[in-house]
Amino acid sequence: MFKAEYVFVRVLFPLVLGISLFYFFPDITIGIYLACGALTLFSTILLLNIIYRKVNAHRFKGFTGMLFLIFFFSFGGLLCLLNNEQIRQHYFGNQNSAILRIWVKDEPQRKGNILRFKAEVSCAYQSHHPIEASGRLMVALKIDTLHPMQLDYGDELIISARNVTVEPPCNPAEFDFKWWLATQNIYEQTFVDQNHLEKTGRNCGNPLIRLALQIRKQQIEKYRKLIKNKEAFAVASTLILGFRADLDTETLNAYSKTGTIHALSVSGSHVAIIFFMLDFLLAFLDKKRWLKVLKFILICTLIWTYALITGFSPSVIRSSIMISIFITAKTFTKSKNAYNTLAFSAFCQLVYNPFLIWDVGFQLSYLSVLGLIYLQPKIYNWLYVKNKWVDKIWQLIALSLSAQLATFPLTIYYFHQFPVYFLLANLFIAIPLILIMILGLAVLMPWMRWIAPLFEWCIVLTNAGLKWMSNLPYATFSAIWINLPELILLSTALVLMVLGLAKYAKKNFTVGMILYLLYSLMISYREWQISHQNKIIFFSLRKNYAAAFIHGHHAVLITDLKASEKIYLSSVKPALDQSEVNKIEFVKLNDDFVQQSFIQKSHQIIFHNYSIMIIDEHMNNKEILGNKRFSCLWLTGNSNFNLNALSKQLQYNTLILDATNKDYKIIAINAMAENYGIPLHVLKKNPAYLINLTQ
Repeated sequence: MFKAEYVFVRVLFPLVLGISLFYFFPDITIGIYLACGALTLFSTILLLNIIYRKVNAHRFKGFTGMLFLIFFFSFGGLLCLLNNEQIRQHYFGNQNSAILRIWVKDEPQRKGNILRFKAEVSCAYQSHHPIEASGRLMVALKIDTLHPMQLDYGDELIISARNVTVEPPCNPAEFDFKWWLATQNIYEQTFVDQNHLEKTGRNCGNPLIRLALQIRKQQIEKYRKLIKNKEAFAVASTLILGFRADLDTETLNAYSKTGTIHALSVSGSHVAIIFFMLDFLLAFLDKKRWLKVLKFILICTLIWTYALITGFSPSVIRSSIMISIFITAKTFTKSKNAYNTLAFSAFCQLVYNPFLIWDVGFQLSYLSVLGLIYLQPKIYNWLYVKNKWVDKIWQLIALSLSAQLATFPLTIYYFHQFPVYFLLANLFIAIPLILIMILGLAVLMPWMRWIAPLFEWCIVLTNAGLKWMSNLPYATFSAIWINLPELILLSTALVLMVLGLAKYAKKNFTVGMILYLLYSLMISYREWQISHQNKIIFFSLRKNYAAAFIHGHHAVLITDLKASEKIYLSSVKPALDQSEVNKIEFVKLNDDFVQQSFIQKSHQIIFHNYSIMIIDEHMNNKEILGNKRFSCLWLTGNSNFNLNALSKQLQYNTLILDATNKDYKIIAINAMAENYGIPLHVLKKNPAYLINLTQ
């Protein structure tokens, strides 16, 4: 049917396709049909294998192979639906229960007076009677700063709160928190005060995970005592133990802009370093078969011990599973096909949790390993180097190039930037990263604490070097935005061109070039559209106001926010980056400002043919006379201005209320607008208001 050497490579694609497709069709009826179809297909394939010789089934290899692929497609879809919490019979989100019994599913993260954690619902209460309930919930707990509640993984709680369906982002290009939670099978969130929550005293979590998190806490405290530099402590905790410490923005930017952010997330590279160190140190055990088995046991034990002290971080577990499967295949099987082993490890993880397919770390991890397996030898063979040490440097360059090339389309799609000096940065960090890993693990041993100053110095030096590189001219290309069709086109073109060059296949390379040309034409057309764009975006914020008047690559931003504020960076800047704005003028609402097609003066704004009257606290107890016509009235600052005082000759098409207005004011104006039939757009807790003026 299939070559056994590639069997998991072949079945992985239909499995992934089935998971991806049926994620968007969460229906239990479809699940029943899929289950019946998968069972029928499995029975047919089994029957064909039993009577293979009698009916000469080898004549129908193509048909049997197609059945095999359809079975795994159905199996993937069935896995996805079976794991989807929303369509389960007792999903708590479909019940009207104000009281839930939950348990803490991960390590709570505190920011200010808010403690956030994911929770598993085990029971609900209606009229004080327990009813069966299931599902996952994101909890934001407002803690008492004087008497804060301590929560740990596995703690069982009774909460009284109103569950809220997670809302989609309100502003263009804003981080989609709803999608991010949904890919983790979470669709509801709740905000609860500490006095509306009670601990039962029970612990419902996995004892092994609880032990791992306790061990990690102990190791973090050791780092806290041994490392004096706060920045070095944060990097050490994040890099070695996978603890999400509060790294300062400058350090994060340094790693991000130099393409070394992978070093800050405990992942495959860290586990790989440990594996290669152990493989090198235990190389003397390769002489006999039973010694190889002993080596396998030792390496797997030590790798999973490291996973334990990182608190069983998801990325470490993923990498540990991948490497364990590789070691198992290398030790016990004759087949040395790395692609099949890689596909098998992905297959196992997706069968356990099909929602992993949407995890960015999962995607990048497997793509980078695939790049290392396929591209690294080919890139390395481009150049023959006699000198031993220069050859080692060339190996590192080939390694970095292959990983970067394999993940390039996906990284610009998710992170919208490309580090120019990634080769230099990865060469610079290669040896320090290995040293930091070795010293960081060694310093945790009581008799090795004397090396703590050396460990700290290595981190400080590495950070300083990366910060210097991140401040070099043109260190990064930022604000790169591509959509899903462009991602698919770019990825396909890249794969075909690489295969064409590697296999000297002219047809593959030609088709790849044609697709890349098509991608370039799409980008050029979008660039032409952007250079001619004229639009207004009224942003949806919680307490502030912001409106962008965009003309080509320039924008006037009327806002009370500063460029360094978190709200601006998360809610406003992404939309401006997506619109490829490279010049922004920050203007206050009460300032007079004139620039080309934009005029703000005397509580009025004119942008091309769109006119706005601003009504704020300065308009209180005043009347507006005249027979002017405005495109909209912008109500801001919780003004007491009486809209009935407007002259009947004053005409406007829309009312816009921003988040600086109090809730009672919004309710009152909303009622008035309904009575008079005036179109009203409330920005608070609603989508941004977009006016496209491009002809």
